Amino acid sequence: MPRTTAVVSISLARRRLFQWLTVPAAQWLLPSNLFASSIASARLWPAQEYTRLIIESVTPLGFQWMTMRNLERLLLDLDGVEMSFELVQLPQLVHPDDPYIQAIRVAPLKPGVMRIVLDLKTEVNPQIFALKPFADHAHRIVLDLYPLTPPDPLMALLQADPNAREYAPRPGAADRPATAPEPRPPASRSEVRRKIVIAIDPGHGGEDPGAIGRRGTYEKNVTLAIARKLRSLIDGEPGMRAMLTRDDDYFVALHVRVQKARRVQADLFVSIHADAFSTPSAHGSSVFALSEHGATSAAARWLAQRENEADLIGGVNLDSRDPLLARTLLDLSQTAQINDSLRVGRSVLDGIGTINALHKGSVEQAGFAVLKAPDIPSILIEAAFISNPEEEMKLRSERQQQRFAESIFGGIKHYFSPRLARG
Repeated sequence: MPRTTAVVSISLARRRLFQWLTVPAAQWLLPSNLFASSIASARLWPAQEYTRLIIESVTPLGFQWMTMRNLERLLLDLDGVEMSFELVQLPQLVHPDDPYIQAIRVAPLKPGVMRIVLDLKTEVNPQIFALKPFADHAHRIVLDLYPLTPPDPLMALLQADPNAREYAPRPGAADRPATAPEPRPPASRSEVRRKIVIAIDPGHGGEDPGAIGRRGTYEKNVTLAIARKLRSLIDGEPGMRAMLTRDDDYFVALHVRVQKARRVQADLFVSIHADAFSTPSAHGSSVFALSEHGATSAAARWLAQRENEADLIGGVNLDSRDPLLARTLLDLSQTAQINDSLRVGRSVLDGIGTINALHKGSVEQAGFAVLKAPDIPSILIEAAFISNPEEEMKLRSERQQQRFAESIFGGIKHYFSPRLARG
């Protein structure tokens, strides 16, 4: 948890201990809430894809929940919890634009049980699970509110482009859309042109801020800013179209990022990051591809391990993971994908090298989980080191973000130039 939250929680625990030690021995058993769990924080992450409520506590919490569909209401009961500032201010966190939550109310249900009432705007598919402490986070209860019909990234891409015919499945595409557009008259061969689809993946988000610079710059904000600028450049190029795996500040599990790219039958997956290192002197841009046989350097191995922990930091519901998808990501031979990834990675690295120093002059490889789509060339870009004060300033600058986006786009366009030339 953040340092300020930790200080508040520790101070609260010390005050309670002092109160307990100073009461007469005969009264030691009287206070019913003496050992009540301390709520460290309550957070809300609204987004179109889903809204997430986080209750973080110093000790594990018991909970029960139920929905009242006729009233569009969800009830969450927390055991062994007393009213606290964090719970009092929770209703104020509801944003008017939240797609799913209308209002939140908090009140004691009975001694030792606190009830959180969520008034909903629509019927939802809720998922609730507990997370053990990890990194800076303590015990967490996570409530995710999903729409009954999840948004389909392929259909969103089709609806955003009047030339929907141009998204015919690419040769060898593994997935097919669950629902297809209305049938259209057959097109002549000259009419059918499939756009090159680039899946852009802004690293981190929501509960997972990524690396944090000395000036308080969050990696998740920088990656989203660069990704949006890159999307605009790609969408402005005839014959190309981009999709973002997230377009707001919310958490997306690593396997879901891959899933979205495969859903739109992407021709390339580009994950954007701006990591930190143990020493502020580390600098320069890097491009990574997947490795089946170990990392090409100790730094690449360390970085892949950090990035692969994103699910534990952001909070993924392991019970909902598709075992078939997990097998696909881990077991399939990916030699052809890796070879293509190295080629496009080289082109992008050359492009970035025109505006920033390179950390290493070649495309590195490591076992990044987010690069494991077996049928899509995939690269991970470290635009710069957010832990380096000079590079942090670049990452904070909108002008420099645009330059990073333009250099990445230049490398992507160069790689696909033969296909673009053929139309």
